[in-house]
Amino acid sequence: MKPKLENVPLTSLSTTPNNSFIPMLLIGILFFVFGFVTWLNGALIPFLKIACELNEFEAYLVTFVFYIAYFVMALPTSSILTKVGYKMGMTLGLGTMAAGAGLFILAALVGHFASFLFALFVLGTGLTVLQTAANPYIVCIGPRESAAMRISLMGIVNKGAGFIVPILFTAWILTGMEPYSEQALASLTDVQREIALAELSNRLVLPYLLMAIVLVGLMLFVFYSPLPEPDLGEKVQSSNADWKAILKYPQVILGALTLFCYIGVEVIAGDSIGLFSQGLGVAHFGMMTSYTMGFMVIGYVLGILLIPRVISQQTALTVSALAGLGFTLGILFSDSQSQTVSQFLLGWLGVLPVPDPVLYLALLGLANALVWPAVWPLALQGLGRLTATASALLIMGIAGGAILPLLYGYIAHSQGDSQMAYFLLLPCYAMIFYYAVWGHKITAKETQPDVVALNE
Repeated sequence: MKPKLENVPLTSLSTTPNNSFIPMLLIGILFFVFGFVTWLNGALIPFLKIACELNEFEAYLVTFVFYIAYFVMALPTSSILTKVGYKMGMTLGLGTMAAGAGLFILAALVGHFASFLFALFVLGTGLTVLQTAANPYIVCIGPRESAAMRISLMGIVNKGAGFIVPILFTAWILTGMEPYSEQALASLTDVQREIALAELSNRLVLPYLLMAIVLVGLMLFVFYSPLPEPDLGEKVQSSNADWKAILKYPQVILGALTLFCYIGVEVIAGDSIGLFSQGLGVAHFGMMTSYTMGFMVIGYVLGILLIPRVISQQTALTVSALAGLGFTLGILFSDSQSQTVSQFLLGWLGVLPVPDPVLYLALLGLANALVWPAVWPLALQGLGRLTATASALLIMGIAGGAILPLLYGYIAHSQGDSQMAYFLLLPCYAMIFYYAVWGHKITAKETQPDVVALNE
C-alpha cells in the first residue's frame, strides 16, 4: 500500500524521484499557466487599442494594471499563505484567475476599457497569489544543489508558453482584421463603427470562456491532488528592525533598482513589440511576442549549458547588459524599412522576416533571459536572517513592469515616434551593467555575526 503524500513534509520527498514527479509536473503546468496569461498581454495590447479606440499611452495601461497587482498584492498574499498554506494558496490563486477570466468575458460584452482593466487586475492578483505559493516548491521538490537547474527549466516552460500564446491568439482572434483597420473604421458612420467594434470585442468571449474553464479545472485538480505542503524550515518574521537593517546593505537596494529596470525592459520587449510591429506594417503583428519569447528560451538554454561550467553568473549578467545596450542601439538607429539583418538571421532560422528594428527588439529576449537568475544570488549573498526581508524588497522591483512600459507609451504618444521612444531602455541596461560590474560589490561595512552565505 502506497503512503499518502498529503501530510508529508515536501523536503522529505526531495530525494525520492518517484515522489517528486507529481509535484514537479504540477508546478511545471502552473508555470505554463503563468507564461500563458502573462505574455498574452503582448497580443492583447494592439487588439484593445483597436477595439477600445485607444492612443498609445492608454494602450499600455494594460501592462500597468497587470503588473501593479504584483506590487499591491504581494504583502497581503504573504499573510494569506501564512494562514491557509501553500497548496490552498495555489487553489485560491487559480480560482481568482478564473474569476478574472470571467470578468474579461463581461468586459468583452460591455466593450468598456475600464472593465478590461479591472479584469486584468483581478487576473494579475490571482497570478500573484499563485506564483507566491508555487515558487517555494521549485527549491523543495529536489536536491538543493540542483535548484538552479529546476528554476531554469521552469523559466523555459514559462517562456515557452509565451512563445505559443501569441501564435494562438493571432490565428484565433487577429485573423480577418481588415474591416477594423483605421481607414475602414473611419469610413463608417458612428453607429456602424460602434457595431463593428462590438463585434470585434466579442471575439474575446469564447477564448476567455475556455480559459476560465481550464483554470477551474486546474483549481480542482490542485485541490484534490496529493500535493504535499512544503516544509520550508523555520519561519522568520520580518520586523521593523530588519527593514531598517536591510537599508545598510547597498547591494540589496541596488539589486531592487536593477530588477525594477530589468522587469521594465523585459515587459517592454515582450508587450510593445506587437504594437510597434503593427505601426511598421507587419501583417503578423499579433504573434510578434513569440519572437521575443523564442529568443528568451534560447537564452535560458544557453544559461543551463554555460553557467557555471564556462562563465560565472556575474559574467553572464555583464554580457546580458552589454547585449541589451547593443540591441537597443540597433532598435534606435536601424532603418525601419530595411529587413537586411532580419532576412539573414530569421531566414536562416526559417522564420518570417520583419523590419530590422523589430528584430533587434525581439533579440532583447536573448539579452534579458539571464538577468533575473543572476541578480538574485548577487543581491542576497551573505545576508543570513535578513534574506527573507531582502527578498521581499527585491520582489517589489516587479513594479518596473507596471511603470516603465507606461512611461514608454507616454513618450511614444507624446513624441509621435514609437521607435525613438526606446531610448528609455538605455539607462535601464546601463543600470544592469553597473550592478553587474560594481554595484553588487558595495556591501555593508559591518557584517552581522549570524550572517551565512546564501549559496549553500
